[in-house]
Amino acid sequence: MRYRPITFEHLAGELAERVLVLDAPWVRIAVDGPAGTAALADALVDPLRVGGRAVQRVSTVDFLRPASLRFEYGRENPDSRYWSWLDESALRREVLDPLGRNGSGEVLPALWDSARDRATRSARVPLPAPGVLVVDGEMLLGRGLPFELTVHLQLSAGALRRRLPGDEQWALPAFERYEEEVRPAEIADVVVRADDPRHPAVLERAA
Repeated sequence: MRYRPITFEHLAGELAERVLVLDAPWVRIAVDGPAGTAALADALVDPLRVGGRAVQRVSTVDFLRPASLRFEYGRENPDSRYWSWLDESALRREVLDPLGRNGSGEVLPALWDSARDRATRSARVPLPAPGVLVVDGEMLLGRGLPFELTVHLQLSAGALRRRLPGDEQWALPAFERYEEEVRPAEIADVVVRADDPRHPAVLERAA
């Protein structure tokens, strides 16, 4: 195995090409990682649309549980962040399942405004087929969520400490636990080393 240097622009193009050959009404993509996921997910939108696919972007920050549940064991509890911050059932029900086999094709783009701690009151939007859903967020893998393509942005322990905001350093044990228990680099379809966001590299696995 080796890492192949690439720009995020070219990476987005390669991922789009991989999606465009899939014969399915909808393709659900997860961009997983502790940092930089939104930038890569956003970069996928244009090449997919140029390829003739309708695209819907969703971020898991809009599917967090209410504060009363997220902070039940304190605002800085790594175990809670690891497993219970994300409203996994809502993400599946409102976003992923409608784009599965015999789904309605209607997606709720956002459920909860965590800053104001209240419902967004967003309306469902139709994603015409052939369409692509691009979801970004942290610790998405290992939950059994239905995605056709999974991308993991891999950061070393040192890079994670540097890139995680100072007021979120308490969450480092959550990401460490995710790496140890889920091993996302082993189960993701595409792994990108992203210690330096200016110089990413794609893991090339032996055939």
